[in-house]
Amino acid sequence: MPLFSNKFSPKKTPTRKAFVSLANKDLSPKRIEKELGPDVGPIRLRLGDQEAVFDSGQWIPETGKVSGTYKENERLRREVKKLEEENNLLKLKFEVMLDMLTQTTAESNLHSKELETLKNKLSRSKRS
Repeated sequence: MPLFSNKFSPKKTPTRKAFVSLANKDLSPKRIEKELGPDVGPIRLRLGDQEAVFDSGQWIPETGKVSGTYKENERLRREVKKLEEENNLLKLKFEVMLDMLTQTTAESNLHSKELETLKNKLSRSKRS
């Protein structure tokens, strides 16, 4: 035993053997591509009677009690978005109508003032 040995030095781990789990399986290129290929498909998770799929950064429930609630919430979100867009369109139409009414009122006031001035000129010319 060496005099200055390190008691806490870790032991070396044995080397791994590659593809031990695939040794007894069919190693055809199609099978390897299917299992290890880039197209994995959607990630599914099953916990008890509920199943969820990972899509666009969110877990979307497919079965169970939560899935009905999720689907109803999604339907309501779409309806709220549609109603907000309709509300924005109606606000825009209201503002345009208000602008048109303001312009028509201003033109009407201008025409009435012109009519008054013309009446005054006509009455002055009749007097003279």
